[in-house]
Amino acid sequence: MEHYATGQQMFAGILIFSRLGPILMLIPGFGEAFVPVRIRLSLGLALAFVLFPVVGGAVPTIPADISGVAGAVIKETAIGLMIGTILRMFMSSLVAAGELVSIQTTLGFAQTANPGQAAPSTTIGTFLGLLGLVLILTTNLHYLFLSAIVRSYTIFPFTRAIPLGDANALAIQTVAQSFALGFQLAAPVVAFSIVFNVAVGLVGRVMPQFQIFFVASPLMVLLGLSIFALSLGLMGMVWIDHYQNLAARFG
Repeated sequence: MEHYATGQQMFAGILIFSRLGPILMLIPGFGEAFVPVRIRLSLGLALAFVLFPVVGGAVPTIPADISGVAGAVIKETAIGLMIGTILRMFMSSLVAAGELVSIQTTLGFAQTANPGQAAPSTTIGTFLGLLGLVLILTTNLHYLFLSAIVRSYTIFPFTRAIPLGDANALAIQTVAQSFALGFQLAAPVVAFSIVFNVAVGLVGRVMPQFQIFFVASPLMVLLGLSIFALSLGLMGMVWIDHYQNLAARFG
C-alpha cells in the first residue's frame, strides 16, 4: 500500500471511517433500513475521502503495537455509535405520540410494519415516523447532520478519551425529552379523550339502558382523528424545531 498511501495516511483513513460508519448507520435518512447497504458504504467512503484533508492532520501517530491500533478503532467506533444513537433516539418521540393518539382513539390494535424500527408499531406511529423523516429531508436538516459529523472531530478529538459520563447523561436526557415531547404532541387528542370519556360516563349514568358503547366508539375514532389531522401541521413544526436544536448541539 505504500505505493498509494503511507501507513499514517491509511491509519488516519481507517479512524475517520470508523467514526463515520456507525453515524451513517444510525442517523435518520441515511441510516434507514430500506437504504441499500452499498449506498451507505459508498457514502461513508466518499465522506471519509472528503474529510481526510480536513481532519487527517489531527490523527495521532500509529501506535507501536496492534492493541493500540485496535483500541483507537474501537474508541472511534464508540464515539460514532454514541452520536448516531442519540440522533436516532429522538425519533422515538413521534412513535410515542402515535402510540398515545392510537390508544386514545381506540386504534391501538392497528399495527403496521415500521421501516424505521425493528418491531411493528401502531399505524399512526408509523405514519408520524415517516412524516418526521420527510420533514428532515425537506427542511434540509440532513445537512446539519453532515455538519455535526465534521464538528464532532472538534468536540471529540482523536486524542481525547470517550466521555462516558457525559454520553450517559445526554442519552438519559434525550430519552426523557423524547417521551415528554411525544406526550406534548399528542396533548390535543389526549385532552379531547379525557373530556369525551367524562361526557360518555355521565351519559351512561343518566341513561343506563342506552347502548353507549356502540355510539361512543365511532364518535371517538372520528372526532379523535379529526383533531389529530387539524393539529398535524403544528405537531410537525414543533417536532422539527426540537430536533434541529438537538442536532445543533453537535453541529
